Amino acid sequence: MASYEDDDFDDRFDHDDEDGEASVENQVYALLQLINPGDEESALQQFNDWRERTEDEGDDDPVRIVGQVIDWKAGFEVDMDDTRALVEAINELIGRWNLSIDWDGDPDDDEFHEDTDGPALFGRAFDQLREHGYTLWSREADDEVYAGWITASRDDETMRELATSLGINLRLGSQVG
Repeated sequence: MASYEDDDFDDRFDHDDEDGEASVENQVYALLQLINPGDEESALQQFNDWRERTEDEGDDDPVRIVGQVIDWKAGFEVDMDDTRALVEAINELIGRWNLSIDWDGDPDDDEFHEDTDGPALFGRAFDQLREHGYTLWSREADDEVYAGWITASRDDETMRELATSLGINLRLGSQVG
C-alpha cells in the first residue's frame, strides 16, 4: 500500500473501493489520524502496527485491533471499577499536549477514588478538555470496560461519521453514564 505521509486527510478518507465505499484500511488510517491530532508519525506507526496485526490475526474486527495498537498511546481500555487506571490513562493521553485535568481532588489519594466513579471522571475531563479544543470520546468495548480516545474538537463531526462507518458505538465523554 502506498504511503499516506504526504496525502491530505480529506482525500485519504474519500478513496473508494470497487463497491464505492471507503476501504476499511483507509478508514482505520483516518481514525488513527483523528485520535493522534498533530502527530502524523504516531498515526502512521500505529497504522503500520494495525496492518501487521491484521495480517497475522485476520481483519474480522478491525476496531479490536485498533484498540490493541493504540492502548495507552492514543486511546485506552480500563476496567470500569478502576477509577485510578481511568485517571492515569486520561492523564497519559493529555500529556501529549502538556495539558492537565483538575480532578477536584488528589487522584493519588484512595479516598478520592472511593468518592467518584467513571462517569464523573469522564464528565470532568470532557469539560476541561473542551476548553483547550479537544474532545474526550467513549467507545463501546467489552462489558465492564471503559474505552476511549481524544480528538481535536474541530473534528467532532468527522469522528462521528467515521465511527458510524466503522461500526463503532461512540459517544461524547460527557454522555457516559
